[in-house]
Amino acid sequence: QVQLVESGGGLVPAGGSLRLSCAASGRTFSNYAMGWFRQAPGKEREFVAVIGRSGGATYYADPVKGRFTISRDNAKNTVYLQMNSLKPEDTAIYYCAVDPLIAPMKSSRVDEIDYWGQGTQVTVSS
Repeated sequence: QVQLVESGGGLVPAGGSLRLSCAASGRTFSNYAMGWFRQAPGKEREFVAVIGRSGGATYYADPVKGRFTISRDNAKNTVYLQMNSLKPEDTAIYYCAVDPLIAPMKSSRVDEIDYWGQGTQVTVSS
């Protein structure tokens, strides 16, 4: 059974940093792309970042480019999201996602993504 467990969310002032982690279990995730999405109240779930199987390819949504960094440790089946220079508009529930392909994540085709975590709340105060 596949399980994705996020951690690292919390309350941080604007300009601060957080590091999210997502620990995966249930299969060999080195064969999968891993990514992060977020969903703010009243809004649709949106793509944040994705990293390819080996970690060599990364893609980011425009609002987070230059501030967020995605990385992975295949030995630990874990993906990370380092978030710096946080803004109040980054406030959302952040979800870990896993899929064999990068493309559905980059395109926010959420219905096509195989696995999701339960989410972790990130709140940035102004």
